[in-house]
Amino acid sequence: MRFLVFALLLLVSPTLSAQQDSLPPVKEVDSINKVRTKDSIKTKKPNFRIPERAAKEKDTVPITDYKIISYHRDTTIVDTTLTIRKEYKYNYIRQDDFELMPFSNIGQPYNVLGRTFSNNTLYPQIGAVAKHSNYFEIEDINYYNVPTPMTELMFKTTLEQGQLLDALLAFNFNKRFNVAIAFKGFRSLGKYRFDQAQSGNFRTSFNYANEKGNYNIRGHIAAQDIEGEENGGLLNRDQFEDTETDDFTDRARIDVRYTNANNRILGKRYFLDHELKLFKGKDSTKTRPTSLAIGHEFNYETKFYDFTQSAQNDAFGLDPFVTPIEDRARLKTMFNRGSLKFSNKTLGDIKGWASLYSYNYFFNSILITDEGTIQNQLKGEEIAVGGSYKKNFGKLLLKGDINYNVSGELGGSYFNASVDYKINDNNLISGGIHASSRMPNFNYLLYQSDYRNYNWQNTDTFNMQQIQSVRFGFNSKKLGHLQAEYSALDNYTYFESIATQEQIDNAQETAFVKPFQQTETINHLRVKYMKDFKWRRWTLTNTVLYQEVTQDDQVLNLPQLIARNSLFFSKDVFKKAMFLQTGVTFKYFTSYNMNAYNPLLGEFYIQNREEFGAYPLLDVFINAKVRQTRIYFKAEHLNSIFSKPNYYSAPNYPYRDFVIRFGLVWNFFS
Repeated sequence: MRFLVFALLLLVSPTLSAQQDSLPPVKEVDSINKVRTKDSIKTKKPNFRIPERAAKEKDTVPITDYKIISYHRDTTIVDTTLTIRKEYKYNYIRQDDFELMPFSNIGQPYNVLGRTFSNNTLYPQIGAVAKHSNYFEIEDINYYNVPTPMTELMFKTTLEQGQLLDALLAFNFNKRFNVAIAFKGFRSLGKYRFDQAQSGNFRTSFNYANEKGNYNIRGHIAAQDIEGEENGGLLNRDQFEDTETDDFTDRARIDVRYTNANNRILGKRYFLDHELKLFKGKDSTKTRPTSLAIGHEFNYETKFYDFTQSAQNDAFGLDPFVTPIEDRARLKTMFNRGSLKFSNKTLGDIKGWASLYSYNYFFNSILITDEGTIQNQLKGEEIAVGGSYKKNFGKLLLKGDINYNVSGELGGSYFNASVDYKINDNNLISGGIHASSRMPNFNYLLYQSDYRNYNWQNTDTFNMQQIQSVRFGFNSKKLGHLQAEYSALDNYTYFESIATQEQIDNAQETAFVKPFQQTETINHLRVKYMKDFKWRRWTLTNTVLYQEVTQDDQVLNLPQLIARNSLFFSKDVFKKAMFLQTGVTFKYFTSYNMNAYNPLLGEFYIQNREEFGAYPLLDVFINAKVRQTRIYFKAEHLNSIFSKPNYYSAPNYPYRDFVIRFGLVWNFFS
């Protein structure tokens, strides 16, 4: 990892000369009048003689010129501010984990506290969902447009013998051709026995537009490896919950269920998206000319999920086919989509497409049992057609898209429609509907393992999952942000253990986990509210999520209430050379039948025997910003020092004890 960081920094110097021709002239107001409100970056003056015209240009570049483009082509700027929202995202997955419950070690699964069903994908995934929290999907890759080389380093300590580093370098060869190289790597030994986790995520992306502006292309390559040791959780909870002796305050002394299992996700992806404008008409307003463009999107990805165990363990079954256990599920997919897009000021943006999706999910053997034959492969092609629409009507924004699978057995369809109405600069209301259907993930339909109980094929018995959702939102600078969503789920698919009480007492609950499908409709309501209260230099940030589930059987278990409150103090110190932000964050969720974790599948499964939750999580943080560097210092789960050890992330999997961690995010510009 140290070599990679050195190589990234080394790449900055040879690109300096290539950056100088793309530095835009900066008005006097950018470097004088707005120096207090808008960052600017000084660039090194070239050593060689430059033309007189270029010499007149300023040697500062506003930070607003450093742009980040998402998969959906939404553009944001590089943000070097220090806010409480940045504090929430300063973690392993670099996302706000308000609706997640992490395990004790960094890099392990997150139990889900809140669910949203309106973002369903069209095609099934490989499965092992619990192992994908740090996996970069297509939508997670960003593209950059920078006038000079920009580097971002994110560092954070982990737990016992390890570090977390996410390094990014973005630069251009000219103003139309930008490249980014990034690597995220970490390792953490953990506090418990056989609990080590590590990963490496390499990404490189580029985007290019020709001089005429009628052709653009972008793409990325991602290679990712996520692996971890699995210990099955606590063998004896009394050792963890014991408060009368100090025998097990060193968590490495606590007995775990096994110390010989590992699982791993390995994925490689090649993505390309380009568009050619056939014609571009003139528009008197010069803001929205009429245009017609053709586009093509290509994606090829290979992925496999491994579970290995050096010897048999009763937790997964008494009589495996062979030992050692070496399970591997493989998935290869290729996606091609051709599109035609028409844009007009009056009609808006209208886009239509046709796509071909090829998949090959397979194992290396065919299993023949007394109950029948279990195939080793699911292979086929899916053909779909669809379109999207977007139009601004003054303060009203309409968006919608539809996709329908015309051929194939796995894909279904989806329909999304949304409307945003801007009442004024301070208030916005929004609404939308979602409907989708598709088959469950591949590991629900077909799975093979060296353990006898983990072999099934449900391609002829499982039906497509169907989701209908309606949502409403109200965003106000004075009243806060309100989000509400109601979803109806049909053919909801889940994992559950059918073990008897005797088998559970013998620590064999995970040996009888199988996929099931609920035929009755499940109704899910969620209402989320966010509001900040400010007084002088003090701020109270509040987030509350209420959920209600109506169902005939307990197959969708979620806490009814989740709350997070942060009280912090902000001030410029040291003659405004540093911006300081310090405070406390309190998080709480009500008790519920928390899902259990299955390491063999890399999935969570439902259990209705015992409830967990109703315990506070108290963090104390001190954050600071010096120029473009944000420094983070946090005492996590401070209340565990004096509270009863009843905090679990899943049955038999404790949440982490009190720990102090620190790190930084450093942006620097050449």
